[in-house]
Amino acid sequence: MNLKDYKWFLKGTPKEFFSPGRVNLIGEHIDYLGGEVFPIAIDLGTFAYITKRDDKEIHMLSTAFEDIGVVTSSLNDLSFKKEDNWANFIKGVFQYLWQQGYNIPHGLNILLHSTLPIGAGLSSSASIEVLMMTVLNHLFDLQLTQKQMALFSKDVENNYIGVNSGIMDQYAIAFGQKDYAVHLNTSTLTHELVPFILKDYVVMIVNTNKKRALSESKYNERRTECDEALKTLHQAGVKEQDLARVPLDTIEQYKDQFNDINHYKRARHASSEQSRVLEAVDALKQNDLSGFSTLLTATHMSLKNDFEVSCDELDLLVDLSLKEGALGARMTGAGFGGCIIAIVHQNIIESFKSNIIDRYANIIGYEPSCYIANTSDHAKYVGGN
Repeated sequence: MNLKDYKWFLKGTPKEFFSPGRVNLIGEHIDYLGGEVFPIAIDLGTFAYITKRDDKEIHMLSTAFEDIGVVTSSLNDLSFKKEDNWANFIKGVFQYLWQQGYNIPHGLNILLHSTLPIGAGLSSSASIEVLMMTVLNHLFDLQLTQKQMALFSKDVENNYIGVNSGIMDQYAIAFGQKDYAVHLNTSTLTHELVPFILKDYVVMIVNTNKKRALSESKYNERRTECDEALKTLHQAGVKEQDLARVPLDTIEQYKDQFNDINHYKRARHASSEQSRVLEAVDALKQNDLSGFSTLLTATHMSLKNDFEVSCDELDLLVDLSLKEGALGARMTGAGFGGCIIAIVHQNIIESFKSNIIDRYANIIGYEPSCYIANTSDHAKYVGGN
């Protein structure tokens, strides 16, 4: 992107901000079930270029959606509008902060440029939300903490956008650090930074390029099923308040109590995934990359069979990746499309990519996209006047 091409829109020298995307290494679909998760912030993300306005208007433009053009809103009317598309993520942050009593005295020109593939399950929405929290916090000296920005962004996603997500995406983007993974306890909102340096290996992201829209997926349905599963366990006398904290043998003990077999399967995934996270963190701390990678593949099988959020395209990419020499592979993100991650040796990167692309395209009819996921620092101000 050449910033000079957008002089007409910015009308001045902009301040620059960056917000990473995220890849969850392991701990999928348990961040809203009280479990522990293990994401990294990645260097694919969202850039914002900001100039001040002298009125109460917000003018928004995205290089990824140039066909939509400039979306204009007012600080006096920040209501959700379907036609505003991606700009609703920005408007939601403004509205939330207004409702919390924070002073935003004037409007802004906001140009976004993303290096994240949209709709790929790499948290493009959370990246924008935390990005805008960071922008407004910096420009208007709101004195928000990193944790507040993560929590506020989650509230925007849940209550303004309408996706009943957990805290992981926003938290990873707010707290991530280069060369570290974030081991987050979603029950206590405490975290540990664990060194994540793979030496001769890389995390390869492979995007199915299957179109998906999280708010239109079965994500909210899975949350409801998990709530029902926990309700059944409580009625049976189980004391744990979070589904991911219920021991697997307890779930098996009360298997016959579930009225819906799907509720049992969702509970089984939540409990087993919680155990895999703890094992994966321990494996990395002991430099056991093979053991860590095996756990990733086990997670995919659980997401496919018990949580049922995979799809043919994701399953194919996992299978192809393992056949091409990956130590482990799994879908990452909400599912129903999106991406997989694979642990791949540096010596086979090119052949891995070439063979995966060719074989996937021969079966599915279009090519996947491949990226290397390098770790990144959290959302932050980059520079500018």
